[in-house]
Amino acid sequence: MKSAKTNARSLRALQAAAQDCKACDLWKHATQTVFGEGSRQARLLFVGEQPGNDEDLQGKPFVGPAGKLLDRALERAGIDRKQVYITNVVKHFKWEERGKRRLHKKPNATEISACLPWLESEIGIVKPRVIVALGATATQALLGPSFRVLAYRGKRIESKFGPPVMVTVHPSSILRAVDERSRSREFSQFVRDLSGLKDAIGP
Repeated sequence: MKSAKTNARSLRALQAAAQDCKACDLWKHATQTVFGEGSRQARLLFVGEQPGNDEDLQGKPFVGPAGKLLDRALERAGIDRKQVYITNVVKHFKWEERGKRRLHKKPNATEISACLPWLESEIGIVKPRVIVALGATATQALLGPSFRVLAYRGKRIESKFGPPVMVTVHPSSILRAVDERSRSREFSQFVRDLSGLKDAIGP
C-alpha cells in the first residue's frame, strides 16, 4: 500500500499534469483547470459536475454559493470537510455569456468522456470508502446513463471504480428551489443523505 506521502506526491503530480489538459475544447474559454482538493486519505470522495464561475476564477472546487451550502450541510451532518476529498467530473468551466455574466452550461458526453481519466486517477490515489455523486452528471458519469438521481437517492450502488457510489442531489439544485420553504425542505433532505455516510468515516 502506498504511504500518505506517496499519495500526496501522486496527487500533486496529477494536478500539475491536468493544468495542461487539452483533451477537449473547454480549456480555450476557461481561466484554468480546477482540480480536486482535500484529504489524501479521505474516506469520502465527493464528485460534482464541473467548476462554476467562482471556482474558475479561484482555481478551487466548490467555493461558490453551492460550495458554501455544501459546507453547511456537511457541518450539520457532522462531517468535517477537511477530512473529505472534493472534485468534479469535468475540470474546466463550461459557460455561455449572458450580458456581463458567465452562466453555467452543461457539459456534453464528449467533454465528460475526455475528462473521466482524471477522475479515475483521483479515485485510484485517494481510495475512498464511498464515492458521493452530487447530481445527475456525476451520477451518470460514475454509474451509467440509465441512472436517475431521484430513483437512487441515498442508496449506495456498486461501481466499476471500486468503492460504492452514494447518489444525492447537487447543492446547486437546492439553491434553485422555488421558495424558502422548498429550499429548507431540500436542504434538510440533503443533510439526511450526508448523515447516512457517517459509518464510512468511522474507525
